[in-house]
Amino acid sequence: MSAFLQIHPVDPEPRIVKQAVRTLLQGGVIVYPTDSTYALGCHIGDKAALERIRRIRQLASKHNFTLVCSDLSSLASYAQVQNSAFRILKAYTPGPYTFILKATPEVPRRLMHPKRKTIGLRVPDNKVVQAILASLGEPIMSTSLILPDEEEQLFDPYEMRLKIGKLVDLIVDAGVCGLEPTTVVDLVAGVPELIRVGKGDPDPFQ
Repeated sequence: MSAFLQIHPVDPEPRIVKQAVRTLLQGGVIVYPTDSTYALGCHIGDKAALERIRRIRQLASKHNFTLVCSDLSSLASYAQVQNSAFRILKAYTPGPYTFILKATPEVPRRLMHPKRKTIGLRVPDNKVVQAILASLGEPIMSTSLILPDEEEQLFDPYEMRLKIGKLVDLIVDAGVCGLEPTTVVDLVAGVPELIRVGKGDPDPFQ
C-alpha cells in the first residue's frame, strides 16, 4: 500500500514536500494535486516509473505526456517557443492550461509524441505542486489521474487510496480536487489551436 500523506493546500508542510521529492528521485510514482485535477507524476528521467504510469492508465504510445513546470523559464528549456507562443504562455500561465509545443533535445524521446515530436507543458497555479517543483528543481512528468474505462478523473484522495493505493508509491492528499481537466492548446504552428475545452477559459483560443 502506498504512503498517504495529508498536506495543507495553501501552506504545504516542508516535510511532506520533501517526502514527495524523495519519492520522485527514488523512482516512485506519486499522486498530487494541481489547479485542475489530481495527477500522476514521476521523475522526468525515470523510464521504469513512466512505464508504471502507462500501465495504470493503459495509455497508447501516441499519448502526449505533460511536463509540469514551475515557471516559464524552466518551460523554455524543454520546448521550442516562438515569440507569438511566448506571449500566449506569459498571459495564461500559471493556470489550468496545457500547451502542446515542439520538444527540445532536453526531453527524453519516450515522453514525446512519436511522430510530431511534441510535448505538453504547463505551469499550474497550485501551492502544493509549486512547492514540490521548487524543491525538486526540475519538471514533473505528469498525466491526468483518470483510470481505464472511466470517464471522469478521480477527485477524492480516499477513493484513490482504495483504487490505486497498491499501484503508486505516494498519495499527497490536499483535499477533494476539481473534476475539470486542463484546457489544451496546440501552439506548434505559432497560432493557437484549441484541442480540448477544460477548466481554463477557451474563448481566447476559439
